[in-house]
Amino acid sequence: MTVKLTFLGGVGTVTGSKYLLEADGLRVLIDCGLFQGYKQLRLRNWAPLPVDPATIDAVILTHAHLDHSGYLPLLVKNGFKGPVISTEGTRDLCAILLPDSGFLQEKDADFANRHGFSKHHPALPLYTQKDAERSLASFRPVPFDREKELLGKLRVTFRCAGHILGAAILELGWGDKTIVFSGDLGRYGDATMLDPTPIRRADYLLVESTYGNRLHEKQDPEDVLAEVITSTAHRGGTVLIPAFAVGRAQSLLYHISRLKQDQRIPDLPVFLDSPMAIKASEVFCRHVGEHRLTAEECNWSCNTARYVREVAESKELDMNRMPKVIISASGMATGGRVLHHLKHYAPDHRNTILFAGFQAGGTRGAAITAGAESVKIHGGQVAIRATVDNLHMLSAHGDADEIMRWLGHFEQAPRRTFITHGEPDAADAMRYRIESELSWACTVPDYREETVLT
Repeated sequence: MTVKLTFLGGVGTVTGSKYLLEADGLRVLIDCGLFQGYKQLRLRNWAPLPVDPATIDAVILTHAHLDHSGYLPLLVKNGFKGPVISTEGTRDLCAILLPDSGFLQEKDADFANRHGFSKHHPALPLYTQKDAERSLASFRPVPFDREKELLGKLRVTFRCAGHILGAAILELGWGDKTIVFSGDLGRYGDATMLDPTPIRRADYLLVESTYGNRLHEKQDPEDVLAEVITSTAHRGGTVLIPAFAVGRAQSLLYHISRLKQDQRIPDLPVFLDSPMAIKASEVFCRHVGEHRLTAEECNWSCNTARYVREVAESKELDMNRMPKVIISASGMATGGRVLHHLKHYAPDHRNTILFAGFQAGGTRGAAITAGAESVKIHGGQVAIRATVDNLHMLSAHGDADEIMRWLGHFEQAPRRTFITHGEPDAADAMRYRIESELSWACTVPDYREETVLT
């Protein structure tokens, strides 16, 4: 039996993950992510999918981040009627992330229309909150480490990937072939998440390469956080942390709670200003056993912050001049409440904008961390005079050495390894390392490239 694999996203970039498998008259889509970052990538979200959604029999998600799940509401809206297979944690987080994504798109379109800065008249959302809510009925969650038969021909098993709650390495058996998708691999020895599960064999492997050409800093994140928060407070400033609502926000709360307990930082108020991050934190605490924290540690960490749920409360934070810490989504400053805070805090040299991990090319986060003097927000330029820093060591992605460590558990080389989910330089660096250190046959695929797995 031959299987055709088509790369519909997640190649040449770290966003838009979509991998289409076709065999035995079936079509299965692995991940269903939004393209983010550069405009030419974001425009792909608006273009018709190269395959009719109504002809796709099932979607399997590795995890809930929008670059892996965020296109799903549009897929359903455009005719997909099959099941969405995921872990229970991924289903629970998608129930937060997807409606929020639709809501924010509606709000951004409305804001653009009211202020007249969109080139489109009227500006429209890619999909709505109701579209996203309708897509949730398609989910069919599966526990970790339990093989599920799908469509009478596929064998699906999720293994823990670390990274975020519910994130999975996917082992897919189809006929006599085993195809493994790494998803996004987490860190070894992470403070909150479990190590990625070792995989022993695969006929074909798709492995991510987000940090394929880099190593994470070895600094203790709590040392850096303590220095940044303390120095900013002494200037009378505020620390604004754009953070991914799922995973990163919970890690930050854990580290800040430890710093407060050990009295290593001033007793500043900490605000979690992201309804999505608040809900994700509550989900995180319900899934004890799928991460390193006990129920007590979860509750203690989450209680470190004051939850900001209402828009009026969020606006009040910008009027309050007291030194404080604000954690707000999104993590790459692509949307959400953090944009309003950036407009207020970025022009003031007393403040610090502290990012917390990888910033994809084309995002405001990438521009700001690269030293941009100003960025465009809501149709106008905002000066960046605040101190800018990045907690690279808090990344939820394994770095190049950690990816190689995970690959080292394979007992024999896959027939072919596809390097995905990386910027071109990172993907090619990972290809070179795998070929030179492991002597595996590797390919860095192109967008919409097709290959036959024999």
